[in-house]
Amino acid sequence: MTISPRAKEFGDQLERFKLASGRSYESIGKKAHLSKSAVHRYCTGATVPREFAVVERIALTCGANRTEMAQLHHLWLRAAAESDTPEGKIQPAEPPPSPAPPSTVRSTRPKRPLALAAVTTVMAALLVSSSASTHSAGNPATASDQWVVGPAWALPPTPVPRTLFGVTINSATGAMPAFRVGAARFWDGGTRWSEIQRRRGEFDWTTLDRLVKGAEAAGIPPLFVFGGTPKWANPSGPATPYADSVSAPPTDLADWDVFVQSLVNRYRGRIEAYELWVLANDRRFYSGSAETLAEMTRRAREIIRTTDPKATVLCPGMGELWSPNGISFLKSFIEAGGYDHCDVASIKLFQRRPSDPPETMLDIVTSIDRIMHEAGIHPRLWSTGTTYSIAMQDRLDDATAKNHAVRFFLTGIYARKANLERMYFYNWGGVKIPIVLQPIGGVPTSAALAVERLQHWLENASVRSCGHGTTANLPENVWQCEFTVVDPDQSYDATIRWTDKGTATTPVGPGVQELRRLDGEVEALRPGGTVTVGEEPVLLATSRATLR
Repeated sequence: MTISPRAKEFGDQLERFKLASGRSYESIGKKAHLSKSAVHRYCTGATVPREFAVVERIALTCGANRTEMAQLHHLWLRAAAESDTPEGKIQPAEPPPSPAPPSTVRSTRPKRPLALAAVTTVMAALLVSSSASTHSAGNPATASDQWVVGPAWALPPTPVPRTLFGVTINSATGAMPAFRVGAARFWDGGTRWSEIQRRRGEFDWTTLDRLVKGAEAAGIPPLFVFGGTPKWANPSGPATPYADSVSAPPTDLADWDVFVQSLVNRYRGRIEAYELWVLANDRRFYSGSAETLAEMTRRAREIIRTTDPKATVLCPGMGELWSPNGISFLKSFIEAGGYDHCDVASIKLFQRRPSDPPETMLDIVTSIDRIMHEAGIHPRLWSTGTTYSIAMQDRLDDATAKNHAVRFFLTGIYARKANLERMYFYNWGGVKIPIVLQPIGGVPTSAALAVERLQHWLENASVRSCGHGTTANLPENVWQCEFTVVDPDQSYDATIRWTDKGTATTPVGPGVQELRRLDGEVEALRPGGTVTVGEEPVLLATSRATLR
């Protein structure tokens, strides 16, 4: 294995921090939410993390100061610039999905080039502007080192939309949540293409009619998800996890056109948005080429635009974004011009493990933002799902489930700077998942009620800024977003604050008078004092507004 000089220089710096801290690779990994082997690879330069946020967590765990962090960022940029895979040059990339038969590809559009060697991250602009001189742990920083302290982003106040709080409906009954939600996505409830059109020319709209009617009655805008090619449309295609469908595109794309046209004709003005494939970069759900999928996207958008111009068109969903294979297909779809034909990019945000802090999803957001920036596109983002393995993962305890459900949506607000607009929690109605919101026919869980409380807090709120850790003058495990709330009687400022792990003591802040908890409890605060926050988010308000 050959390690490049710049990667070795970067790894040596991390290793010096590790030795100075006296910590083991394992203890650093636990605190930084990484595996022991990953920390060892980074400290040897064997791999270079694709996002500086990972490096920052390791360095802060080891006690690096601001000037040391500035130089580390410079070394990371140099090392990452040599990488042409998400985890560094020396990591062999998995092969991309095999292409579909040429007969299914009808587009001759030229590919969009990607600058794979360019490295641009949000962290680079927000955190550091450093000199090219070297600096190691224990040596003084140069005068040109700069550490920028402030929120991760601060923008003109923007209302928090009700539709941010979406759920995937995992039910065919037509029932909707008994707690407040802002949007509904239909999948795993009897609405696959293969379930609606079991034979060419025959359609069964019974289940989808029921779901659309239920969403209309509840005042919830619905999102329809395409996926599951019927076997009759490609008899030789590989099977999906569902027995009645194949993962390949239809042999004749005219069959796709007919289904899209029939669907949009029937639900014109009633379905708000269309996601043009459920999980495009997972071969269990789509095994064709990126070029064919881009052509399917182009054709579907033309049909939807002509038939229902107000509907929102989502490009095919992209998951598996922790893996080189998932990233490779995403880039291929970009190169094929797929994002020229939709209003929104659909991505799947989830943690590697359900017990991981929801904030680790931001690593995916930053990676997607970099990839889109390199391609010269900046689409709106909706998070529309999770990992295929979710049904095999252990259920969380009640307290963790409640905290993670709320922070799932707060992470969506935190990612506003990257154009993330909407979060669809997976799912509503299911019980064989780590976080249950409400069983079919049952009552909302404490997690669901906590999400509803968060929506009450933000009902008339506009978000101004978000930040975390030492860069925002907070303890390293603390996150917060700041809002302006305009009620009928008054306006006031509010901050939602939480930790990704453990507790921390933080300043109350000027003018803050009360603390609100997710269970409805309210506590008066002393201006100029401190408040201990934990993994359950709390709201700090600057006035005694009418409580909800």
